[in-house]
Amino acid sequence: MKRKSRARGNLVHDASEYDLYMPLCYNDGSRVEEAKIAALKKRLHERFGGLTFFPQQNEGSWQIGAVTFRESIVILRILAEETRTARAFFEQLKEELKRDLEQEDILIVERKVEML
Repeated sequence: MKRKSRARGNLVHDASEYDLYMPLCYNDGSRVEEAKIAALKKRLHERFGGLTFFPQQNEGSWQIGAVTFRESIVILRILAEETRTARAFFEQLKEELKRDLEQEDILIVERKVEML
């Protein structure tokens, strides 16, 4: 969606940013296969035209809701203009990843952003 900025009359794009926190280990401690991570990156890239990949080493563990993070994770960041369809995509993807990675939950953070 495009709208006029009040400040200077420039076009402003409303969009959403999604951070998908991908565990790199199953609950039993074994590593998630590199092929699964590569396939997910490819799927996101094809769907949204790009992504940002943040490997993160955690110190200790932390919990948000039903999700506990230990050791290493990867944050995959996506910027999407079509917020409604992107949200539906991520809701479906979350359920797929929960099954595929044998997780109780997968953390996906959605933020509204405004691009100048």
